[in-house]
Amino acid sequence: MGVGGESWKTKFGSFIVQCKRVWQVLRKPTGEEFKTIAKVSAIGILIIGAAGFIISDILKIIIR
Repeated sequence: MGVGGESWKTKFGSFIVQCKRVWQVLRKPTGEEFKTIAKVSAIGILIIGAAGFIISDILKIIIR
């Protein structure tokens, strides 16, 4: 324990209180929300994959 620091028990208790607060406002997403999240995630994965592929091709050309 540091000088003026909180004990791990206090920090853990605070963490549990915050988790309970978040848990109370959670709700299951609607079907439409789920579809939107899935689409956005898929687009993000495709963009990152395409960027990696392009960078890989550029490096292959430069290294030759």
